Amino acid sequence: MARDRIPPPRRCVHALAASVAALGLAATATAFAGTPATAVSLPKGHDVSSHQKNVDWPGARAEGARFVYIKATESTTYRNPYFDQQYNGSRQAGIRRGAYHFALPDQSSGARQAAYFVSHGGTWTADGWTLPPALDVEYNPYDKKHRCYGLSPSRMVRWIRSFSDELKRETGRRPVIYTTTNWWNLCTGGSSAFAADHALWIARHGSADAGALPAGWSSWTFWQYDNSGSLPGDQNLFNGSAGRLKSFALGH
Repeated sequence: MARDRIPPPRRCVHALAASVAALGLAATATAFAGTPATAVSLPKGHDVSSHQKNVDWPGARAEGARFVYIKATESTTYRNPYFDQQYNGSRQAGIRRGAYHFALPDQSSGARQAAYFVSHGGTWTADGWTLPPALDVEYNPYDKKHRCYGLSPSRMVRWIRSFSDELKRETGRRPVIYTTTNWWNLCTGGSSAFAADHALWIARHGSADAGALPAGWSSWTFWQYDNSGSLPGDQNLFNGSAGRLKSFALGH
């Protein structure tokens, strides 16, 4: 994801310098030589965080943005200070938008982080403009020795389920799950428990296609294919038509 400029948890301060540079989706993806061929026909979008600050939303719309995911929170201690400008500004420019939460499963329970997320922007309304909230689960950017945050695969699955259940209880929607195939198969043990009722947002850079998907999923809903391009932040595609994107936002 587009990386925020925030301090790490206290106990991870000593590991920050090497970890942030070496880990995370932007770092694990290879350089991308061009846009995928599918970008010609699929709705284009992007994701942003505080790193992008006050985004020029009319400019993004003119460049082809039809959706965006905006970082709202991380753990239970951080909220994106630019979230309101980004979330409201994108809607005013005619771009469908949703919020995402960066998970730190070693800091608190999934349910607690979901509740914090909802109370700080991770909501959903069936207005056709609000995408379901998303959960960003990926390699630990603060401690490269604990890529799965010190959780066993079974505990990680329970953490994600706890987050999902609380989000569903509070918003009526299951989270879109953003991850990489490698992280998912390593840190959840290749769990297929979420594929039936969670949309997949796959991150794979430097390729002409989304590649092998995490266990259980037969298709992706969003694909983050590069960390730079014509739109602010990371570059994404939606796997369907503009009409299907609206239906997805509505919850159909």
